Amino acid sequence: MTRTKRTGFKARGGRVAAIGALGLASVALAAGPAFAKGDVEITAPRTAQVGKTITVKAHGGDDSAGFLHQLCLEENGFGQGWHQETCSAAVEGDAKVTAHGTSARRGDLKFRGVLYGLTSPHDQKPVRLHASDMVTVHVR
Repeated sequence: MTRTKRTGFKARGGRVAAIGALGLASVALAAGPAFAKGDVEITAPRTAQVGKTITVKAHGGDDSAGFLHQLCLEENGFGQGWHQETCSAAVEGDAKVTAHGTSARRGDLKFRGVLYGLTSPHDQKPVRLHASDMVTVHVR
């Protein structure tokens, strides 16, 4: 009977050690870094005619704490390089922006949405959080 008690005691000690190790591992994983999730989506027509209005819309957000969000639409067309077309107001949640414009000549216009994080509405150094995929509008 003494022998059974020792074996039973050793088995319990092994189980307690295994449970403790699993608990410690779960705490270590929970304390690891958390990554903010967010995205930017953009919609634009595939084709447009010269002189007609082109409407581009974007919306996006991020769950990072402590930032206001501002969404900007950027355009690249006719060899000019990327430049900002328009930006939304600084908001706490998801940001939305719409741009209306026309093209005076034929060719491809490329658009993308860029989400910035700001610490205040008048932040001079915003942090780029996310960018959308590029969409191309073929002007014919």
